[in-house]
Amino acid sequence: MKTKKLVMIPGPTPVVRSIQEQMGRETAAFGDPDFVRDFTSLLDDLKSLWKTTGEVFVVAGTGTLGMEMAVANSLRAGDRALVVSHGYFGDRFSELCSRRGIEVDVLASEWGRIVPLEQIERALASKNYQAITVTHVDTSTGVCAPVAEIGQLLRRFPDTLYIVDGVCATAAEPEYVDDMGIDILLTGSQKAFGVPPGLAILWAGPKALARRASLGTIPDYYIDFDKWLPIMHEPAKYFATPAVNLVWALKEAVRLIKEEGLENRYARHRRTARAMQAALEALGFRVLAEADHRAVTLSNLIYPSGADDAAFRRLLAEEGVMVAGGLAAYAGRMFRLGHMGNIDAHDLVATLAAIERAAVRSGIPVELGAGLAVLQRELVRAAG
Repeated sequence: MKTKKLVMIPGPTPVVRSIQEQMGRETAAFGDPDFVRDFTSLLDDLKSLWKTTGEVFVVAGTGTLGMEMAVANSLRAGDRALVVSHGYFGDRFSELCSRRGIEVDVLASEWGRIVPLEQIERALASKNYQAITVTHVDTSTGVCAPVAEIGQLLRRFPDTLYIVDGVCATAAEPEYVDDMGIDILLTGSQKAFGVPPGLAILWAGPKALARRASLGTIPDYYIDFDKWLPIMHEPAKYFATPAVNLVWALKEAVRLIKEEGLENRYARHRRTARAMQAALEALGFRVLAEADHRAVTLSNLIYPSGADDAAFRRLLAEEGVMVAGGLAAYAGRMFRLGHMGNIDAHDLVATLAAIERAAVRSGIPVELGAGLAVLQRELVRAAG
């Protein structure tokens, strides 16, 4: 019998049955009154849950499109941007800005660490930056940036827009747009929302909308806020065809979030992450990110000495779990395990058991059951 595969990479994440069912619905016209009502309700929920008096955009595309949308509607050639980079995706912001003729300064941390707040404050005080970009969780490192603290710091620099890449954080790590001083928050459907890939979601606060208005006509077309605002206000209108079934899927994902409670969802992700990280450390793996700044959405795990990355991940796939490899200097030295979205205790236990079996089969010296004992203990403790 073929082993069922669990997709436990940093995204896409497993899709639960009720969301799958929305993807399988017969597609409706974008102007169908029922779809328009569903889309409008979804937009209202996204603004309410993530607390902004601004706007939200749900557009067919990926997280990278969201990043480009954020930059295009905030900055023009000759502006300055400060990029706070905790890994690969912080660096992607640098390239996006540089290609537009934006002057970029980068504050980069050693992988596994954060850029200290004091360093960010010194940089902001040294020049007039039109925007600062921060990746909330960088999947290359598993580091979680102190987004709320940076937002508090930015209150001293009111002319600088605060752009947060929440692709691997939103719906799992706490994010409240206006409360945290975030001007633009962007994400994708395929990570902590637990929806298949294909939607870019972007919240724009009042200051971001004012900045867009100040830019006048921009050279971009598909990602222009001004092209999408009429549709976000009245989804029956047409600019570009919405991803109808993905919108329904996201609406169902948001229904599940509301049913669980957003704060409860954040707490569940914290419990899950800390339990998995403790269990994996008990097996001899080392978490790359420092303990105080570990993401709850994924763990980046450095192998014990002598482990063969390719053999381990091949055997793990045979055991029924797909994980991702390390990037850059950590390629071959680390694997990346996603634990976000709508996964449950069964998924966690099955994943860890498969990791133990694959480790033994690939020659990594682990004691079968050692990690599972830690995980089970933590799950029982969390359940009260």
